[in-house]
Amino acid sequence: MSTLKGIISVLLLCLNTLFWTPPLLLLTLIKLTMPTRRLQRYILGGLNRVALNWIGVNLWWMRHWLKPQLQTRLPDGLSLDRWWLVISNHQCWTDIFVLQMALHRRIPMPRFFLKRELFWVPIVGLAWWALEFPFLRRYRRQQIERNPRLAERDRRATERMCQRAQDMPIAIYNFVEGTRFTQTKHAAQQSPFRHLLRPKAGGTAQVINLMGRRLSGILDATLIYATPSPSFWRFLCAREGPIRLEVNHLDVPNWMTSGNYHQDPEYKERFQSWLNALWEEKDRRLDTWS
Repeated sequence: MSTLKGIISVLLLCLNTLFWTPPLLLLTLIKLTMPTRRLQRYILGGLNRVALNWIGVNLWWMRHWLKPQLQTRLPDGLSLDRWWLVISNHQCWTDIFVLQMALHRRIPMPRFFLKRELFWVPIVGLAWWALEFPFLRRYRRQQIERNPRLAERDRRATERMCQRAQDMPIAIYNFVEGTRFTQTKHAAQQSPFRHLLRPKAGGTAQVINLMGRRLSGILDATLIYATPSPSFWRFLCAREGPIRLEVNHLDVPNWMTSGNYHQDPEYKERFQSWLNALWEEKDRRLDTWS
């Protein structure tokens, strides 16, 4: 029965995507013909509304069909009219929908850092591109050491997103571990945390540096699943156990907006230490929940 439920869930996800494909394609083509950034922003507003409706319909059928056991704790003061940076640990694709169940239409349209390979996902990849999500290549450290210029490509993608975000409130989501948690990855990294991978500070630091005072704060999200190895398929089959989401609001310290992570070694060390301390606290919270 659960497998049948999963198949129906996949069909619902596909049907909702196909329903919103025509307006998405039309607005994308119109956006490509716009000669000025001002006109492009106008069309981008329409694309945002399409994406928000796609998200909203998905969340509606997931709540009523899958009935996830979700417990959330959110901070006060969330707003659609402000700029936010959301950072989170990462376990599986379900994370994205859980975050949206809690934050959809409480903060602006989300932008995620995406692996470049996801651009080729049918329809959805085009939507992410039209909505100006940053596609990153995620080079390995050894590749960057051999060719330091490779790192500049991801930095430029982040910079383009942040420059465009100055005109319209958005929420930038960053899974700062860079990949989903598995025990194999945890062992390979020799992670000092029990439940988390090592956080990568570069993208977060660059967003804060580029967005500056426009950010209303950092939303630190912690996700924990009762199931030891959660999966999106299990979620679609309504077999995922209880899920807990805690979101804390953090102010952006003054020192974060005045340094350069990639050029100032002292700033880089300070920022990485701040993020490691945040991850240590997150790891302790996960200890108490598990």
